[in-house]
Amino acid sequence: MATVELSFSALPVHVRTARLIVTAVARRSGVDEAIMDEVRLAVGEACSRAVEAHRSHCPDEPVRLELSDGDHRFQVIVSDSVPADEAEGGPPPTPRPDDSLELALAGDADLGLAVIAGLADDVEISTTPKGVQIRMSWPTDRPAVPSA
Repeated sequence: MATVELSFSALPVHVRTARLIVTAVARRSGVDEAIMDEVRLAVGEACSRAVEAHRSHCPDEPVRLELSDGDHRFQVIVSDSVPADEAEGGPPPTPRPDDSLELALAGDADLGLAVIAGLADDVEISTTPKGVQIRMSWPTDRPAVPSA
């Protein structure tokens, strides 16, 4: 099973780079070209969600990705470092006129998870004290390439 690990600063501009790397590794792993857009979109959505969480709670911590293939599956794990008690705890903020976009984005997080679930073949979302981990996988048309 080959594994590629990637971490990047919590900046929206790095989401595009993450999608490009995931696409290259998915192709090498044997993911069918017909579902490559789904892979790219799901990973982009998961990375964007992690970047937004980091920007609000821990902007200096990197977003982490782990890409692996094996058992005729290509798997992507996107992990953030926002503890569950920080992300969900406390009362909702009191709305102010300049907060409307930020409050709208909080509702978009649930929509983003629904989009990911619709795009990935298999999805598992785990919330731990260390953060949220989104595990997605897709079938490959060939066995994993042995690592050298």
